[in-house]
Amino acid sequence: MTMISRRSLLAAGAAAPLVISDAAGERPASGPVDLAGTSILITGCSSGFGYLGALHYARAGATVVATMRNLPRPEADRLQANAAKESLRLYVAEIDVLDEASVSQGVEEARRLIGDVPDVLVNNAGIAIVGPLEAQDIAATRLAYETNVFGYQRTIRAILPAMRKRGRGHIVNMSSQSGRLIWPGLGHYCPTKFAVEAMSDTLAYELAGQGVDVTCVQPGSYPTGLWDNRERLTKALKDRSDPAHLEGYGAMSADMGSGRVTTPPGDPQEVVAAIAQAIAAPPGDRPLRLMLGHWGNPQAPINNVSRDVHLDFLGKGHFGEAARQVHKA
Repeated sequence: MTMISRRSLLAAGAAAPLVISDAAGERPASGPVDLAGTSILITGCSSGFGYLGALHYARAGATVVATMRNLPRPEADRLQANAAKESLRLYVAEIDVLDEASVSQGVEEARRLIGDVPDVLVNNAGIAIVGPLEAQDIAATRLAYETNVFGYQRTIRAILPAMRKRGRGHIVNMSSQSGRLIWPGLGHYCPTKFAVEAMSDTLAYELAGQGVDVTCVQPGSYPTGLWDNRERLTKALKDRSDPAHLEGYGAMSADMGSGRVTTPPGDPQEVVAAIAQAIAAPPGDRPLRLMLGHWGNPQAPINNVSRDVHLDFLGKGHFGEAARQVHKA
């Protein structure tokens, strides 16, 4: 059995602050891309990677349907104003990933605007409610899983049948470094992102040979609207918590919703640019995982071990060819 030390994890991450990881190795994510002729549906576009991505992909020539909940809202107005000013093929539609009917209606609206099922689905909507796991009541736990996991499943189910029937498509799931690494005090954020990792691998194996690629994005901490939303949701949780669930955790509990969280460095535009590179790659050559970290990528050895173990484990059975195709082995 191979043992991986904390030092080796950190060293591997520090070696490459911005990389795309796939079965063929690692390569820099750089350079402009041409997404003309590509249609993209994105969830969670009111801020962060969703908002920036909608503009970035449209400026690269894509037809983009940027979705968010609770329309009308100022963020939607700003996106539409930018689209009009720059003559972008960027539309705004309503999708609340917590609601099955909203997802179905939003996907149908996207199909109407595009004229077909989108070429790419970017599952981006997500939340974080932090603090000790014990402090996460069932309402917070349910909201985390409904948004970060079940929301992805709803949009995948709404779009995937048409992608498979057409024999072409790309599903991009936003995970996190926290989908591989445990950071104590993040509540159910790590567990939900671990679920996204497993969901992405499962999809990739099941879709091998059907023309639909899967990419799981693992960004580190970047300054996005997630942080402000995180503080709001976490403060609400703390305000309604029984002190018995907060005692004994020191600063982990004391800092919940305090506003004392340091905004991370880095440029979130790096993340959307790397996603654009993955979308622009030839079908079948798109990376299974993107690693993007201002402070490095300590999850890299875990990705490598997971790949090797799955190739060995699945390689001996019915899904061996699928695993080799996904990992380009």
